[in-house]
Amino acid sequence: MSNGLKINPKGSLDFVSLGALVHRLDPGIIPFRKATECKIYVSGGEFNVAANLADCFRLNTGIVTAKVNYPIGDLIAERVKAMGVKPFFKEFKHNGVNGPNMATVYSDRGFGLRAPVVFYNRSNEAAALLKPGDFNWDEIFDGGVRWFHSGGIFASLSETTGELIIEAMKKAKKAGAVVSFDLNFRAKLWNIWGGEQKAVEVIKRIVEHVDVLVGNEEDLQKGLGIPGPEVITKSKLDPSTFFSMIDDVVSKYPKIKVVATTLREVHSTNRHSWNAVAWINGSTYSAPTCEMDVIDRVGGGDGFASGFIYGLLSNAAPEMAVKLGWAHGALLTTYPGDTTMATLEEVQAFTKGGSARIQR
Repeated sequence: MSNGLKINPKGSLDFVSLGALVHRLDPGIIPFRKATECKIYVSGGEFNVAANLADCFRLNTGIVTAKVNYPIGDLIAERVKAMGVKPFFKEFKHNGVNGPNMATVYSDRGFGLRAPVVFYNRSNEAAALLKPGDFNWDEIFDGGVRWFHSGGIFASLSETTGELIIEAMKKAKKAGAVVSFDLNFRAKLWNIWGGEQKAVEVIKRIVEHVDVLVGNEEDLQKGLGIPGPEVITKSKLDPSTFFSMIDDVVSKYPKIKVVATTLREVHSTNRHSWNAVAWINGSTYSAPTCEMDVIDRVGGGDGFASGFIYGLLSNAAPEMAVKLGWAHGALLTTYPGDTTMATLEEVQAFTKGGSARIQR
């Protein structure tokens, strides 16, 4: 079964994403109000996919983003380099007092019956200042690019970031790239400047240029304004609602060839049931359900997206592409931080029913 995508067989870059880089402070299982120390992780919904594809899946990837020339910006840039991602920065000078800044995400891990808590400091964020005309896309895409990606987190940052995504997608299409978008609806971010109504207004214009869409039924409803049908699901792992919305998505956006999402049932903070499904060029596919012992759930969805995109880029059968995303997303939750520590061989073994038996 064809996936319906026209993927360039080669290019100097396999994958380029556009989005904001952030640093995440993680006090582990201690709530912030009682924390005395934190780990620092470099993250970003769009960057995570590029980092995973470079580090685990060994592809040539790039990130188009903002960098502030101060120590936090340097810390983040070092991690981008360490993950093997080629940066295309617009650089900003910090004034020594109030920015522009690299955003901070605060996220503890919770434990057991206590859920993780996420909040932000995105005040005067450099990435929110990015706008059309800031990047030379012809130069970035010179030598060929196979896949371009962005997401709803970056689109939510300001009135100019969505316009920049549209500019980039048009240029990526001209360069022959497949274009993907992860809806990643975050109410806290959209509520700053218009809420769901503004989200739908912005994201609808973006999705007109998209081939591959990632997002669950809530993302489709709140990000695209697709009405949710009255489908009674057996559990959160039942894809009935998601699949029943696809006809509406494709009728409104006929260029879309693929829609995919993860399915997760949370039994406790550290115990989840996990699945993934996709609609690919008219057919539906589903991964098995696995039970996960979770160390850090942040980044699991980006882990799925990167494994799934790798499967499509490597011309895997559609059902295998879904399983690669499912396997990588599951493994990613067993590591601290937002980006991968898995190897391609570990992901492939998991798709074949790998176990946690000791490897000697």
